Amino acid sequence: MEYFDTLQVDGGVVIGFLFVTLVALAGNWRLFVKSGQPGWSVVVPGYNVVIAMRIVGRPDSHALRFLIPGYNVFFFFKTIMELAASFGKRSNLDFGLAAVFNVFYILNLGLSEDEEYEGPVFGLDLEKPQRAHLSVV
Repeated sequence: MEYFDTLQVDGGVVIGFLFVTLVALAGNWRLFVKSGQPGWSVVVPGYNVVIAMRIVGRPDSHALRFLIPGYNVFFFFKTIMELAASFGKRSNLDFGLAAVFNVFYILNLGLSEDEEYEGPVFGLDLEKPQRAHLSVV
């Protein structure tokens, strides 16, 4: 507790931080489970990024792009938008909300009962709507 005294951090701040952390873990856990990935992987640093790449359909090696200074900021926003698209959120409004309110948007995708995982989107052209192919019998 001597460490907290030097920082002048109250117990309420610590409890608030723990609460926010637990809510974020629960939201990400549900997001991973909805997409068919193990929920426990949320708490493993590094591996959770690899699993996030799998959710959006990217190769595991793309997780290394988060280690490139400067580019990682661009790649983070790109990945957040692909994650939103993986749950069917493909409008410009959804992409804007995901970019600006990314933490809360991910919590919404994970904790909402209405959101369903539609599959990986990496490599798909998100500008054009996907058409169903009809076969003539």
